[in-house]
Amino acid sequence: MRETTELTGVVLQSQPVGEFDRRCVILTRERGKITAFARGARRTTSPLLALTNPFVFACFTMYEGKNAYTLVSADVSEYFTDLPNSQPGVYYGFYFLELAAWYTREGIEAGDTVSLIYVALKALMKGKMPARLIRRVFECRILTLNGEFALPDEGTVDQYLYYTLKFSMYAPVTRLFSFTLNENTERQFFRYVDDFLKRMTGRKFKSLQILKVMADLPDA
Repeated sequence: MRETTELTGVVLQSQPVGEFDRRCVILTRERGKITAFARGARRTTSPLLALTNPFVFACFTMYEGKNAYTLVSADVSEYFTDLPNSQPGVYYGFYFLELAAWYTREGIEAGDTVSLIYVALKALMKGKMPARLIRRVFECRILTLNGEFALPDEGTVDQYLYYTLKFSMYAPVTRLFSFTLNENTERQFFRYVDDFLKRMTGRKFKSLQILKVMADLPDA
């Protein structure tokens, strides 16, 4: 009998394959970004139906193959089922998944990124911090995790901007989405992070483009 592997993480992407199957991209703490096939997951009676949606956090039980995994079951810790009803929050959520997919790789542990996604989605659902600010803090932190963000020398920028950047880079993830900014500091922070992200990625993210055409763009 084949041995199964248990990996903890979040579903980043899910797409139909064939008549009833799904192909999922899952970001795992232990092995980074992996591809897993869920056989029969699109059948209405399948126990895998609800386990293969984006935003699902779980301990996934899988068979390991040569180039991909086969999903068997999952012990779900969070579905984020209310997020799709949040506008424009769900698009920010998809953007976080898309950005994480861009930066993560197979075989490289991604526990910090998995935790970052989780607390960012929780912050979106709580609604206490503006989504536009959650976005830039998320971007700042994921750039930092990948060694692509730099803190300016103290005294070379506005002190409030400096401390905002430092906090976003190094604060415990559980405290990360817990502040607000005045209009001036917020504008400087957004510009600084936007410039870094543009230089480091050089691409247009699909979910971010959706946000830019939404009627409530000022929140983006």
